[in-house]
Amino acid sequence: MRIDHMLHKHEQVLQLFALLYNPDNTTGIKPVKRLMREAQELHEATEEYCAYPLDDNLFEWHFTIQGPPSTDFEGGVYHGRILLPPEYPMKPPNIILLTPNGRFKINKKICLSISDYHPETWQPSWSIRTALLALIAFMPTPGNGTIGSLDYSIEERQKLVKKSLDWQCENCGKVVNLLSKNTAKKPITEEEQNMLDTIALKVDDTPSPETSFAENANNVTGSELRRRTETTFSETQETQSSMHLNPQVETMSSSNDLFWSILIAILASAIILLVLRRLFLV
Repeated sequence: MRIDHMLHKHEQVLQLFALLYNPDNTTGIKPVKRLMREAQELHEATEEYCAYPLDDNLFEWHFTIQGPPSTDFEGGVYHGRILLPPEYPMKPPNIILLTPNGRFKINKKICLSISDYHPETWQPSWSIRTALLALIAFMPTPGNGTIGSLDYSIEERQKLVKKSLDWQCENCGKVVNLLSKNTAKKPITEEEQNMLDTIALKVDDTPSPETSFAENANNVTGSELRRRTETTFSETQETQSSMHLNPQVETMSSSNDLFWSILIAILASAIILLVLRRLFLV
């Protein structure tokens, strides 16, 4: 009933949206039609997810997902927002979690390949349902420092699972009541499965020192590597040559010192003999 009311209301303002985005009424109407079609397709909540636009804004949706089974989030119910650009579906949406969950930060945009962080990987054939399936699939994966991610312990996440059952949205009410236990899950299409197999979380823009070192090592070209190797080899050779030359220099220095010591001793003896001879002759 809620979706029917929304669609009827949005149909009344459809022409207004079209005139707002395009006075010629040719392209501006397309995002609105697309979103209305998706709202109709998501009309019925399932046990896995539900999503619908706000009454006064077709480009902001609220969604609720069930925590994936056999994970730290099993039994939890998580609520969030989807912010769609006027160019949707040519440009990707933004996804924001509102329910504390221990995997994603709340009230912060999540960095996914289907989100606005990665417009280059977004495909117009993907939908809001696609985004929800991707979000559910990535909840059990490690955060690894990606933007908007968290890595809470199993115990902390399980505490949040229990708390999520009492969480309420100021627009939607108690979110645990939004999912349906009587509606079977819609089968995943081949395209959606391919997306789930290839989609990936973005690495944080601030990698760890270990990551930076590895990236720098991978970015060194062959010529640069050869240059560094040759430089190191030359320095090693010079060091080794110095080590070989130093004993020779020290040996020569010792020989010179001995020569001058003998010469001085001979001269001193000669002088003493001359002095003694002079004394005795007188």
